[in-house]
Amino acid sequence: MMDQMIQTERLYLRRLRQEDFGALCKIMQDEQTMYAYEGAYSEEEVHAWLDRQLERYEQHGFGLWAVVLKQTDEVIGQCGLTMQPWKGGEVLEIGYLFQRAYWHQGYATEAARACKEYAFHVLQADEVCSIIRDTNVASQKVALRNGMTPADMMVKHFRGVDMPHCRYVVRRA
Repeated sequence: MMDQMIQTERLYLRRLRQEDFGALCKIMQDEQTMYAYEGAYSEEEVHAWLDRQLERYEQHGFGLWAVVLKQTDEVIGQCGLTMQPWKGGEVLEIGYLFQRAYWHQGYATEAARACKEYAFHVLQADEVCSIIRDTNVASQKVALRNGMTPADMMVKHFRGVDMPHCRYVVRRA
């Protein structure tokens, strides 16, 4: 499968690589960026996250991808598709996480919309969702701009904390 998966007006999404570790650390070791995950990740946790994406590529042919700013060729975030557990089953989710310096510029929405189109047109999915912590208003707004609507809720347990999450859903037209 080609390295560059998706292009948008300002971005391209490609598979993450081991050499993206530093860029992932800029995102995942920032306390403010990772507030919905109960804080920054250690180097070991970032390595495990990256390894999990590489495994997803092998298992499903997709995962979270590096979001690269075309203008500078800099990795500014990650966005992509993953299979996630939800109420005893699995759902196809669009996830996104960006460097704080690139928040509020429309990049997450642009990347998430491209992932939705990929899910519907390449993977032939009937439905895609985003699972978002109840306190993560910015990500909820991205989901709404991506045409999703709140469907149901579930409490996830992570890092010893009960975290209510809402599943935002959009179906293929």
